[in-house]
Amino acid sequence: MNIAANRRFLLLSGKLLVVALTLYLLWQAIFTAPDTFLNWQTILHNTLASPYRWLFIVTAILIPLNWGFEAKKWQLLGQKLEPISFLRAYRAVMVGLTLGFITPNRIGDYAGRVLELKSKQRLDAIGAIFIGRFCQLVATVIVGSVGLLYFIVGFFWADYPGVSLSLVFLLTAISAAMLLLLYNAQAMVAVISAVKPLRKLVGYVAIMGRYTSAEISKVLFLSLGRYIVFLLQFILLLILFDVKLSVLQYVCGVAGTFFIKSIVPSVSLLSDLGVRELSAMYLFGLLGQERLQVLSASLSLWLLNIAVPSVLGLYFVLRLRFFRKGVTA
Repeated sequence: MNIAANRRFLLLSGKLLVVALTLYLLWQAIFTAPDTFLNWQTILHNTLASPYRWLFIVTAILIPLNWGFEAKKWQLLGQKLEPISFLRAYRAVMVGLTLGFITPNRIGDYAGRVLELKSKQRLDAIGAIFIGRFCQLVATVIVGSVGLLYFIVGFFWADYPGVSLSLVFLLTAISAAMLLLLYNAQAMVAVISAVKPLRKLVGYVAIMGRYTSAEISKVLFLSLGRYIVFLLQFILLLILFDVKLSVLQYVCGVAGTFFIKSIVPSVSLLSDLGVRELSAMYLFGLLGQERLQVLSASLSLWLLNIAVPSVLGLYFVLRLRFFRKGVTA
């Protein structure tokens, strides 16, 4: 009885700690970070009077669709372990988002989705989660490479043709290599098993080799769908904050921003906050845009797609059952 009571106490304490840490990090990121909230607040005040203010509502409406694509991906990937409904998959994504918010490189996303499974072999889901994230990375790199080509050709080719050509070959090679790895997941498992320090992880990632090319293609297609929604949200916010460009410049600027953010390791508990802002300000700066307008759009994108859903996900974190009885494999 005492053991059960202690377990419940530890469980409740852990949940409350997640809630407190999430809210604290939100406060730190929005209200104390220099050159973010105060500038954003001023620009937002002016934006409210803009005839395009309805774009903010449209962007917010797209949030459930954005994470709905991710939930559908997890539903398809998780079927290798146990039947998962779309609503359960959506809940798992929300839990993973909240836990990922407070961990570097969003590693908490793995824990959140694993904890939502009922199977005793739920740690095997690590490989499935990796495949989903890798598909999203592949979509980001391929589209982002095309976006960066615009900047390479338009801003660097004339002065640095040799370096520019090398970058083109590098981007093409990276995209091709990632596609080959994605469609040869068994090879990835073999590489992991061949590296002695990683060999103990093979049991957790072996599931990657069980996905067919058709299943991988379906997940990649969903990843592209989510990417398009995310890209559209960013463009709508850029328009809202008076960043005026052509359609091609909008798309290439956002795609390049997402590419840089995806390849720069995150060491902050605030995930990608800061990396995307810096890359966006640099690329759109090349296009002659004001730094604060771009910063405002990027920060708003983070608030809408990461911060707000992370707070909503706290509800599902509090309902987690870390210790299950009578579950079957």
